[in-house]
Amino acid sequence: MNEEILKQKIQRWIVAISLLILCGKFLAFYITNSVGILTDAMESIVNVVAGFISLYSLGWAAKPKDKEHPFGHGKMELISASIEGLLISIAGGLIIYEGVQRLFLPATIEKLDVGIIVVSIAGLVNYLMGWYSVRMGKKYHSMALIAGGKHLQSDTYSTIGLVAGLLLLFYTGITWIDSALALIFGAVIVITGISILKKTIANLLDKADNEVLNSIAQCITEHRQKDWIDVHNTKTIKYGSYLYIDCDLTLPWYYNITESHHSCDKLKRTLAANFSDKIQISIHSDPCEMKHCEHCEMDNCTSRKVLFIALEDISLSNIIQSDEDRNE
Repeated sequence: MNEEILKQKIQRWIVAISLLILCGKFLAFYITNSVGILTDAMESIVNVVAGFISLYSLGWAAKPKDKEHPFGHGKMELISASIEGLLISIAGGLIIYEGVQRLFLPATIEKLDVGIIVVSIAGLVNYLMGWYSVRMGKKYHSMALIAGGKHLQSDTYSTIGLVAGLLLLFYTGITWIDSALALIFGAVIVITGISILKKTIANLLDKADNEVLNSIAQCITEHRQKDWIDVHNTKTIKYGSYLYIDCDLTLPWYYNITESHHSCDKLKRTLAANFSDKIQISIHSDPCEMKHCEHCEMDNCTSRKVLFIALEDISLSNIIQSDEDRNE
């Protein structure tokens, strides 16, 4: 099955199950009148809305690139995750507001045992959905699935605390515990939303991904060819499942166009074989200069000015250096 279709199928299942959980939680709130359970129900509204947004974004992101979008439509996944983070933060704020109100205007709570059972089952289902969503998101490089899965898992962690608090309320009958739970878990939900927003905004602004860049450096080091004198000016951009890599490769100055192209192709094939098949690579070749002699191990070079000492280290700090950083 096509990766993009599979991602959409996973998200459709998550949305359908989230709708069932939403109905169950609001039924529990209707039965119990607990503001603590209301916090969980409101969180589920966000789950469902965010799920529909993610589903739409996955369909949009799957569209092939065109004249207007030469890099494809993958950024839509990040926009979806940003909206989800914003909705989570708003829901947390509303929960805190409701918790403060209930501190001053406490309500009668009934049939709490039923509510505890419903919330516990919903929390377990949420965790399993979240775990699966994150797992598949990492497998298929989907920010939308990862963000949605982490959201569901954070909902589960708050549910564990909520159930503990509701049990305490059930056995002690102290009504302010219900409001305290709303305040605590409302704050947790707000923090989760802000965390998702920070990550997605960083990706939307194309913040350098040091983890990916480190992997590129290690890959080049492991498969290094003699004429790959150094690699620099490396940049990466992620568009949904696609990874775009741009870098400069220093080659012997006496190479003709065909030889340079052949060496660049070798580097392209090396990176493509060690990363996802959804990768596009652009390599610019630079001619070596005299200062590169001590790091070049080409045996048949007739223009060498300095004896070979050691290879240029292909590390994170070196591969991201621009020509300006290197005074070139």
